[in-house]
Amino acid sequence: MRIGTLLSSPEGSDAFAKLRDALARAADDGLASAWMSNIFGLDALTALAVVGSQVPGIEVGTAVVPTYPRHPVALAQQALTTALAAGGRLTLGIGLSHKVVIEDMLGYSFERPARHMSEYLSVLVPLLEGKPVDVKGETLRAAAGLSTPRLGRVPVLVAALGPAMLRLAGAHADGTVLWMTGPATIRDHIVPTIGTAAAAAGRPEPRVVASLPVCVTDDPATAHAQAGKIFAIYGNLPSYRAMLDREGAAGPADVAIIGDEDTVSARIADLAAAGTTDFVANVFAAPDTAEERRTRTLLSALAQG
Repeated sequence: MRIGTLLSSPEGSDAFAKLRDALARAADDGLASAWMSNIFGLDALTALAVVGSQVPGIEVGTAVVPTYPRHPVALAQQALTTALAAGGRLTLGIGLSHKVVIEDMLGYSFERPARHMSEYLSVLVPLLEGKPVDVKGETLRAAAGLSTPRLGRVPVLVAALGPAMLRLAGAHADGTVLWMTGPATIRDHIVPTIGTAAAAAGRPEPRVVASLPVCVTDDPATAHAQAGKIFAIYGNLPSYRAMLDREGAAGPADVAIIGDEDTVSARIADLAAAGTTDFVANVFAAPDTAEERRTRTLLSALAQG
């Protein structure tokens, strides 16, 4: 299992410098990958184009770019441009986001999400592979080709938790990228569903990229309480709530990976045993503390075997 990290979205006019330093640190630590969410801070693909061009040797990925506000032709063009800037090291993670964002904040309809994603992939994936498209779907249309220079292939991962989305990810993408999903759910639900769909479609074994909060500490009770506050919102979003319920977790803090080095290592090993191909750590220890340094040191050691 490959080990990566989730990059935060820095603030301030020096945001790109901060992000470059964080990416360089991840590369120096020997991590395989670094990922950015696309929420309300920096645009993830633009940011990764900038810093990915400055830091070699590490995969960069989005976890994830929401689909509804972006036409797949525009996203394919942007992703190909970012991949070119990053030396062909981009993995494009996409997802539906949530009704509260897409409908309540942005004013788009969040109806028929599985149909939307199916038609979205039918445009996005061929364009990334250099093929023109002519799709007249029920949720979107596209008749276009792109002349954007391509440097290798841009893999696509779909944020998929429910069965329908997992089947789409297995049949039409390179895998899935997860959040707030514990090892039992990955073993019993995620891996079998997406793997069966990929096999039926004649596709390679899919990547399963799992991200969870991590903190190496000698005070797990305090860290658990902090995780409960920091990540509380994810216990209320329906898609993540369903995964927490499958895991038997009362809230996000219960799937956070917290404890000393041996405890954290064992919890990460559980993810590998469940079929996770890539673990992406969301280090939530306060910056420049002993806990952050211990967490980074352990992740580096695990990444380098």
